[in-house]
Amino acid sequence: MKSSTPIILTTLNARYMHTAFGLRYLYANLGNLQQHAKIIEFTIQELPINIVERLLSEQPKIIGFSVYIWNVAEVTKTVAMLKQIAPELTIILGGPEVSHFPDMPAVAKLADYVISGQGEATLPELCQQLLAGELPEQKFIEAKPLPLEQLVLPYRYYDDDDIRNRLIYVEASRGCPFKCEFCLSALDKTATAFPLAPFLTEMNTLLDRGVRNFKFIDRTFNLKIATSIQILEFFLERMTDDLYLHFEVVPDHLPDKLKEVLQRFPANSLQFEIGVQTFDPDIQNLISRKQNNQKTKENIVWLRQNTGAHLHTDLIFGLPSDTLENFAESFDQLVALNPHEIQLGILKRLRGAPINRHTDVFELRYNPEAPYNILTNKDVDFSAMQRVNRFARYWDMIGNSGRFANTLPLILADKPFQRFMALSDSLHSTEGSTWKIALKRLFELLYRVMTEDFNLPSQQVKDHLAVDYERAKLKGLPSYEMAAPVVKTKKQGVANKRQLMHG
Repeated sequence: MKSSTPIILTTLNARYMHTAFGLRYLYANLGNLQQHAKIIEFTIQELPINIVERLLSEQPKIIGFSVYIWNVAEVTKTVAMLKQIAPELTIILGGPEVSHFPDMPAVAKLADYVISGQGEATLPELCQQLLAGELPEQKFIEAKPLPLEQLVLPYRYYDDDDIRNRLIYVEASRGCPFKCEFCLSALDKTATAFPLAPFLTEMNTLLDRGVRNFKFIDRTFNLKIATSIQILEFFLERMTDDLYLHFEVVPDHLPDKLKEVLQRFPANSLQFEIGVQTFDPDIQNLISRKQNNQKTKENIVWLRQNTGAHLHTDLIFGLPSDTLENFAESFDQLVALNPHEIQLGILKRLRGAPINRHTDVFELRYNPEAPYNILTNKDVDFSAMQRVNRFARYWDMIGNSGRFANTLPLILADKPFQRFMALSDSLHSTEGSTWKIALKRLFELLYRVMTEDFNLPSQQVKDHLAVDYERAKLKGLPSYEMAAPVVKTKKQGVANKRQLMHG
């Protein structure tokens, strides 16, 4: 007979390649309860009924769920089914989506207990009470965070399958000193670093185990430059051809000492996530975002020209007082800086985020269903918001995919936002969808729009597309290359070349 596992820690990841970093922290800090606990991860693509069957097969007494904006709908279905089948189970929720009482999703009503905040100390205490038959009266529990030096680090709980097939998340610090109101990190008092020596020891162990892709989740990796340099030097000393490091950086803070280290990294070994969000100073002031726009631009250009780092930049549409016109200006300015990627995000309502104070004044209207994306605001109607949503999807397919590197500059040659919006509108008018467009079909659509709507010379468009088409290694020819050219003859006027050859 299979033995039971009293405590299950679980979540539904967005994709299999993602790992639940938070669960590993909780597991690492369970103390004596760890021998009675297990981590089980799922994805949001799996059926709730199958998830429930797997969880119940462990015969647990307590199941803890990590709840995020991307999985709250699926977690809700799973918890509801668990409570129908095994009402005696104790369900504990934690995570950002349930950490801001009384602003709670429906799943909180189904749960027995909800922990708000960093739960490494609070979860073991609660589980000890529950297993001892002591039922706390308080359903909503404010976590008592441990000092970082007292936390047990979780990295040994990445198993060999994680290392072979999944993203490995690490963090050298927690928190953020900035107060950008669209972000939950605005609630932090400051950023605090983990003790560096034990952290680097864990990184060395991960390297020895074969980890070559490190995704740092620090909100502001380059805040304390001395620490940033020590971490970068650590990896430089252990550099291999396949080592890849991802950092989120403050865009306007790139001192010369840091630049010197960054230049020593080989090409394609670094990725920087750079949150620009907006270049509009009025919006920045409104949402308490401190950003030196000129310095940000200079630093992006410097990184592009002097390092081999991949630059992933972010813009957000739908912020208070945002309009299509000022968003277009931010987009055009960012395109001119030539980053490798521009991620176009649509504002989402995060529970607890300070930006919610603007909801009434700027008439911010959000989708009631997760991920709570904005639908309209005072200055942008629903139709325009939908156009930008489609713009963002087509931009991922064409601008961010890297498949049209030779053609994209031709598309964006003049007024990039206006030009790409026209392309987006035309593609949607033709296809009626932003999904399931075959790559070969996309080449053909681009040719049509660029020649018919943009009035670009046919041969020029073909020449640009041909380079990207060859790199894509697609079979056969696109339709615009297969069409027989039209020629004139003295006797026949206009005739098809094939007719001339065979007739």
